Parts: sequence; structure tokens; C-alpha cells
Amino acid sequence: MENPFEPKKSKSPRATWMLDLDAWIDSTLYDAGFRFAEFWERLTVFFRRFQFDGWRRAVFELLSEGFTLGTAGAILMFALAIPAFEETKGDWRSQGEFAVTFLDRYGNEIGQRGIIQRDSVPIDELPPHVVNAVLATEDRRFYEHFGIDFIGLARALSQNVRANGVMQGGSTLTQQLAKNLFLSNERTVERKIKEAYLSLWLEMNLTKKEILQLYLDRAYMGGGTFGIAAAAQFYFGKSIKDVSVAEAAMLAGLFKAPTRYAPHVNLPAARERANTVLSAMVEAGYMTEGQVLSARIRPATPVDRDSIDSPDYFLDWAFDEAKRVGQQHGLRKFVARTTIDMGIQKAAEESLEYHLRQYGKQYGVTEGAIVVLDNNGAVRAMVGGRDYGSSQFNRATKALRQTGSSFKTYVYTAAMEAGLTPESVVSDGPVVWGGWAPKNYGRSYSGRVTLAEALAKSINTVPVRLVKDFLSTQKVADLARAMGVESEISLHKTMALGISGMTVLDQATGYNTLADGGFAGNRHGIQQLANFSGDVLYDFERDEPAPHRVVTEKAVAEMNTMLSHVPEWGTGRRAALPGLKSAGKTGTTQAYRDAWYVGFTGNYTAAVWLGNDDFTPTRNMTGGSLPAMVWQRVMAYAHQNIELKPIPGIDNPLPDAKAIAAAAKAAKGAKDATAERPPALTTAMTKFLKDMSQVFRKTPPMEVPQHSEKLSSL
Repeated sequence: MENPFEPKKSKSPRATWMLDLDAWIDSTLYDAGFRFAEFWERLTVFFRRFQFDGWRRAVFELLSEGFTLGTAGAILMFALAIPAFEETKGDWRSQGEFAVTFLDRYGNEIGQRGIIQRDSVPIDELPPHVVNAVLATEDRRFYEHFGIDFIGLARALSQNVRANGVMQGGSTLTQQLAKNLFLSNERTVERKIKEAYLSLWLEMNLTKKEILQLYLDRAYMGGGTFGIAAAAQFYFGKSIKDVSVAEAAMLAGLFKAPTRYAPHVNLPAARERANTVLSAMVEAGYMTEGQVLSARIRPATPVDRDSIDSPDYFLDWAFDEAKRVGQQHGLRKFVARTTIDMGIQKAAEESLEYHLRQYGKQYGVTEGAIVVLDNNGAVRAMVGGRDYGSSQFNRATKALRQTGSSFKTYVYTAAMEAGLTPESVVSDGPVVWGGWAPKNYGRSYSGRVTLAEALAKSINTVPVRLVKDFLSTQKVADLARAMGVESEISLHKTMALGISGMTVLDQATGYNTLADGGFAGNRHGIQQLANFSGDVLYDFERDEPAPHRVVTEKAVAEMNTMLSHVPEWGTGRRAALPGLKSAGKTGTTQAYRDAWYVGFTGNYTAAVWLGNDDFTPTRNMTGGSLPAMVWQRVMAYAHQNIELKPIPGIDNPLPDAKAIAAAAKAAKGAKDATAERPPALTTAMTKFLKDMSQVFRKTPPMEVPQHSEKLSSL
């Protein structure tokens, strides 16, 4: 038994150290807890001073909630700002060092792009009345705001409410510059958010003088001119430094709507707008009524020019094409002979405007785009919108719009390539694919139908069944790309009904493959590039690869035969051409947001899209209604006085009696007859003249008579 009085053995040093550590931890934790409790009590007592009752508490609650929501809003706004700032990547100031003069297919000058856009006069060298005229109408508080003018916006809203319409715009000059430099004219919330952020970004990175300089140099001023200096030279034949007050007012009026107020097109409207600018200068305090009286009495008169119809949408696209080709061949300044046919171009512009004026309100549609290709791939016409002056956004080459049933052409072509035929029978009945059950337009089913009938009547279930059971989304997408479609194609199962967005140019290119007998790779807008001495430095036919076959002859013949039924007894009867065989396909998207008609003859392929920039639905507009009518009017003009060719796989270019009757019925409601097209040169004659022009360029003047025999044979 242990003796309690016996001395205990001393513990080891390690045990003593552990006991000391345990004691230190216990005391430290106890002391920390005690001090934290004291701190918390003092903190609680301190904050009790800020406890309010009654209205004071309500105010602080609102401020607290506002701070929380403001923080969340700031995070959200920063997230929205990221896409806007992506637009500023690259050298956004540069417009390139190219100087290109454009000719049409016959050698007539149709416009310029490049250095002419940068003709610039420094702000300090401009007459004060020029700058004041612009600021008075576009942004009176330009030097006071930071890119977004809330005071000016409120004033514009009040003016518009009082006038019960849009009388004033709320965008600042900086916002307009941001749109011109980085954005399109599409009326979407996303674009407005980007515009606001980019305006703030411009104000932070540029001085007010630099912003104003860029605005005056980059704005479209009508007549194919960019910048106020180029406009002064074009309209008045003088330097911007020498323009009078009346001329400055007329130029400043162009910023709002350059096409509508272009003095060489509509002088009365231009003078009326200039008078409004003069009044704005007086209201802003830049000039007195007495100082502008002379300008009112003697308004500006532009130099005598013929009405210049510049195909600006086409030129913008052709400029990019010319720069791409020019860079490959080391060219910077040159003359570009394009493929555009100004007769067809004007007919396309007229057809779009005519039908939108006649039926736009009825169908609730405001915009459209058209591309016409020669079946050799040459772009003969391009309309990117109704008015280039109000919107330079090219809907023909940049707008990705859902294709609807017009995409079925690619599905059926893939089916023909896979071994099916127009006589192949497929069930038109309910089909379910991964929970998706598409319905037909009329919500009814036809039972067992041939592929020819299904395509002509635009039955929805059949192409879905084809992709699901016989093909695959990847096969259809690969074929569409091979046919020349450059737009990204969705591989989702709904792609069979045209869920993918495509451009009008891509649609025309894809269908043109069938019109050209199954060959792809021939789309072009630039025929030749030459220096200013006339030496041809690039020729499309000489320097580009030959078109390559992507669809077999058998599949082409079968597809073209089926597509020819669409305007004869299918959904596109309004597109039938009197006395001429055509083939095509209608397309209508969900909620009637987009409507298409894409078709071809043995000579031309054309794609027509109609819709609204803000993606609002139309009033039940289908591809077989207004788009087919627009297509018919353009193509009826294009085929006058030319050598008619058969559609590949269809020997006879003339329609049968049923098609003639359908065309006559479709044309019966037209109020105005289609303008007559002048006789066009045949392909052989055009080639001969090109060859002769090369001979004359290489022949000394005194040797020219030796070619008189060849000339006399013409």
C-alpha cells in the first residue's frame, strides 16, 4: 500500500511541459473569451446609440436596403459591361490604309471606300458655325455631360410626350459615336446597354475634342460619303473650311437621316431640315436670329449632280472582300471591278421598298434583305435594309435569323445523297424525339406521303423523321457547310426545322449550289483588281480555285425537281414566274418573327428575308406571302431580255400549264407593272469584250487599226 507521507517521485520534463502548455491554452482561451465578451458588450452599447424609432428608423432601413440593392446592381452592371468592353479590342481607330475605287460589272464607277473616308480637317481649323451647327442639333450639352446626358434625356422624353411621338432623341453625341465605331443599328436592349458602357469608356479614354473629331469624320453623310469634310466636297464642291452658315446647317442636318435629307436627292427636305438647324443654333445661343436671317433667305444649293444611287450595303461588303484579296496579293490602292448589276440592284431595292410600303403595316414588318446571285456565283445585287442612311447594319451579311422551313432543303438534299428518292414514302404522323414533339403548320397530319409532296407542302414531321431515323444532325450540318453556308449551324434536334440562325447571303449561297448543278465554292463579289494604269493584278476566274462538286448529279436533279413543285402547287405559289420555270422554298419561324423565300432559275438565285430588327413577331406573315412576292418581282425583272437557261436536272426552262396559271394568279394583284430591263450582254460577248480590252491595253496606239477586222465582226 502506497504511503501518503512518502515523497512522490518527480514527473518527467515532458509531462511538465505538456501540463504547462495545457494550462496556457486554458488560460488563454478563457482570457480571449472574457475579452471578446467585454468587446461585444461595448460594441452593443455603442450601436444602441444608432437605434432609431419612427420615421428615422424607416429612413435608415431604406438606406440600408438601397445600399444592398446598389451593391448587387453594381455587380450585375459590371457583368453586363464585360461584353461591351470586348468590342474595344484591336485597333478600333484604324480604318485601314486601303483606297479602293469600285466599278460595276460593266466598268461604271459606283463608289469608293478606304482613305476617302478619312479625309479630315482638325476641329481647330473648322469654322465655328460648322461645329456649332452640329452641336446645336446633335448634343448641346456635349461639353457638360460624361457620355450619358440624363438632363437631355429627360428633356427629350418630355418633348416626345407633349408631341405624342418621337420628336427628339436622347442619345448623346458620344453614344452615337460608340454605335458608329463598335455596334450595329439593331434595336435591342443588349445593344443599348453596350452603347451606354462604351460611351463612358470613350469619355474616359478620349478628350472631348477627340470624340467630336471622330464623330465628324466617321458619320455617314449620304451619297456614299463618310465624314463632314467629304460631304462638303461632294455636295458643295468646296472644302469644309469654306462652307457658309447655310451650307453648314444643311450638312449638320444630314446626321439625323442622311438619305432622307441628302440635298442631291430631296432638296426641299434638305432645306427644311437646314432651317430647323438654324433655329436650333439660335435656341442654343450660338447665333442670333439676325445672324441666321441671311441663311434663311438664301438657303444652300448643292452642286449639280445626277441622282447617285450608290449600292452602299454591297460596297461595304465588297470593301471587306477587296481588302482580303488585296492583302493576299500585296495591294493597298486599286480599282475593283465588282460583280454587281446595277439594274438588278435597283430592281431589288425597289421591290423591297414597294412591298414594305404597300403591305408592311398589314403584316407588321419593317425590314428586309435580299441577295441575288448569278448561278456562276457572282453577286448581282445585295440589299441590306430599307435605308442605308438610317442604318448601316447589313442585314444581308451580318444578321443571323432563324431560317424556319427554308432549312429543309439541306435536310432533303442530305436524304437524296443518302439514297432516298422523291418517291420515297415516309409517314406524316406524330413523332417524338427526346421529349420534343413537333407539329405541322395546320396541326393536322397527312399519313403516308412521298418526300416530294412533303417538301412542296412544307410538312414538319417528315424532315424531323428523316434526321432522326435516316440521317443525323451532324450529316445535315456537314452538307450545309459543304454547300457554302458559313453561319454556325446548331446540332440540336430542332435544327431540322430551321432553328439555326443564318445570313441571307449564306442562304443564297447554299441554294446556288443546287442551281449550279451541285458545285460549290464560286461565290464572289470581286471580279478583278487592277491598278490605276489599268493592269489587271487579280482575276477571280484566273486566280481562284475552280468550283468543286459537293452534291451528286442525281441528288441535284431530284432536289431541283422537288423544289420546282413549291412555286407550282406548293407553299410558294406567289413566287411563280410567268413563262419561266423556277424552284424554291418558303420559310417561317416561330411566332412569325422571320419569313423567307429562297429560290432559283437556270440563271439566278435569290434569297429574301423579311422581319423586324427587334425580333418582334409579325402579323402572321409566312414565307409564301410577302417574301415570295418580293422575290417574284425582282426575278421577273432580272429575267427580261436575257438568254434563259434550264435548271440543272430539269431540261425545259419553261413551266407547264399549271405553273403558268399559278404565276398569272399571283401577279394579278400587282398594281404596278415590273419595269422593263434593258437587253443584257451574253456571257460570250462579255468575255470577248474583256479579252479585247486587254488587247487594246497591250497594243501601241499606231497598231490599233490591225484589229479593225475583228471589231467590224461585232
